[in-house]
Amino acid sequence: MPLVHIELIEGRSEEQLKNLVKDVTDAVTKNTGAPAEHVHVVLSEMKKNRYSVAGVLKSEEK
Repeated sequence: MPLVHIELIEGRSEEQLKNLVKDVTDAVTKNTGAPAEHVHVVLSEMKKNRYSVAGVLKSEEK
């Protein structure tokens, strides 16, 4: 059972997330031979004030 964890910053639409998990599932099935019904994708969305790059919170970026 392939298990894929994806962490991203919140703000994407439901449609974008739906397309993402479909594309990831397709890639996993294509490259591993696992059936789609065995591919699990977990999305973890973070608030912008819980993630930083170079010491700057994403919520502080302009």
